[in-house]
Parts: sequence; structure tokens; C-alpha cells
Amino acid sequence: MSHEIELKLALGPEGPDALRRHPLLAEQAPAAQRLGNTYFDTPEGDLEAARMALRLRRIDGRTLQTVKTSGEGGGGLSRRGEWEWEVPGPELDLAGLAGLPPATLGREVLSRLRPRFTTDFHRESWQLAHAGARIEVALDEGEILADGRRVAIRELELELKAGEPEALWSLAEALAESVPLRPADTSKAARGGALLRGTWKLPEGVAPSAWLQRAVVALDALADTGEAHWREAARDALAGLAEASGGELGEAARRLAEGLNRADWLAPPFGLDFLRLARRLPADRPLG
Repeated sequence: MSHEIELKLALGPEGPDALRRHPLLAEQAPAAQRLGNTYFDTPEGDLEAARMALRLRRIDGRTLQTVKTSGEGGGGLSRRGEWEWEVPGPELDLAGLAGLPPATLGREVLSRLRPRFTTDFHRESWQLAHAGARIEVALDEGEILADGRRVAIRELELELKAGEPEALWSLAEALAESVPLRPADTSKAARGGALLRGTWKLPEGVAPSAWLQRAVVALDALADTGEAHWREAARDALAGLAEASGGELGEAARRLAEGLNRADWLAPPFGLDFLRLARRLPADRPLG
């Protein structure tokens, strides 16, 4: 098992091109891959309910089976357990799940695993040395397909390979100075589940970190559904964060809430302010 530590960022429509032009990346040719992924679960969504994800990934003529567990984090930063191994494909290696988290749900659950949705995307990746750390910068563009419904993938993942997690925030802020982006807390697996169900559920907000996560997930839902009430939900969550925090944190949250009133809210100043706010709050919330 390995522990994956990454910072997930959603990009605006102009984000990918702006990212490629960024001085930290422009002089380095990215590695390019095409990734096809099939996610498995029971028809009732037992793995999703247990905050687990199980997928087969097709890449470079190989098939990899991956298990990810529920993690903790918030504001885009996450820590998750991950197991990955090569399999013949195209079927699941059920025997290989022995002793891994899905097996704790019982043999009956494993026997009912079925393909649930797919994610297919093009990945460009760069390896950076930044702030004393080694970080993989991965730009994903493609789509999630579930039961005939589609949503776009346009996201950036900063994965820590060596060093301290604080370097992820430093790099994200450097990129956000010219790239329209924002923190994102919803994994591709969780987005696929929401697309399949046709519904999103927001985490409850009580503590400042919980209000922040609620705002981020509401913006994730807005991006995938286009439904304006999710923007209002994000504004309300940021207002809740402002009330729960007070002081400088409260003022920062109020500015972000006001920024959501703009039609072009997803611009570099908004994303940079959002990252700075998230960086100051504990990343200790359960994630799917």
C-alpha cells in the first residue's frame, strides 16, 4: 500500500492553455498518455457508500487494477490509501482483493461488483522540483460517462512524490497567479457516482474546515451540473465559514462569497484567494 498525497484543482475553460504557458512548465515538454478507466461497484453503490473506489485502468497496453480508500483532507488537499497492481484484464482480479479494504464488505458484495461508469482522458504530466519537494503536475482533459450522461474532466492534480505537503500549496499558489483554477474536493469516482445518480449531496458545515469543504463541493457540483443553485450554496457556505471564523479568515471568506456574484468569478485572483484561505484551515475532513 502507498499513501497518495495530492492537491486537486479544477480549471476554467482557459485553464489548460494558461497552464502550459506558465513559466514553471513552459520550458519542459510534458509526458503524454491516454488513460481509459472503468469503475466498479455494486448496483446499490456499496463501495461508494464505504468511501472506496475500485477501477481498471488501461494505459500503454497494460491494465492496472487500483483500490483507493476513503481519505481525509479538504480545500483540495487529500491523503488516501492506494493499492495498484497489473492484471491480465479485462475482468477484475477478485482474488487480488483478498485482504484489501473492499473485502471487509463481505464476499457477497464482491460477487455483485459490476462496471458502473467510465472516465477517459488525456493526461499531460510534468515532474517539478519545488520548495524542497518533488511534485508531479498532471493535467487531465476528457470526460466521465455514466448511463448515457457525460461531464467534462478538466482538472489539475499536484501529487507529492517526496518532501512536505506544504510545497503543494506553494506550487498551487504560484500557478494560480496566471491560471484560472480553484480547489476541488470531489474525486473522479465520486463525480461518476453523482452523475450516475443524477444527484449531489453536500457535506454538513459546522466547523470552519467543514464550511470550506461544503463550499468547494458545491462548486464541484456547479461545474458538473450547470445548475445555478449550487453557486448560491457555495456562497452560503462561505458566509457560514465567515461567521464561524471571524477575523481575517472571516473577511477572506466574505470576499470570496462576494466574488461568486461575478459572471467571470473563476479567474486567477479568485482562485489565488481561495487557495490562501484553504491553506490556513486544517485538512482533516473525510473525503469520498
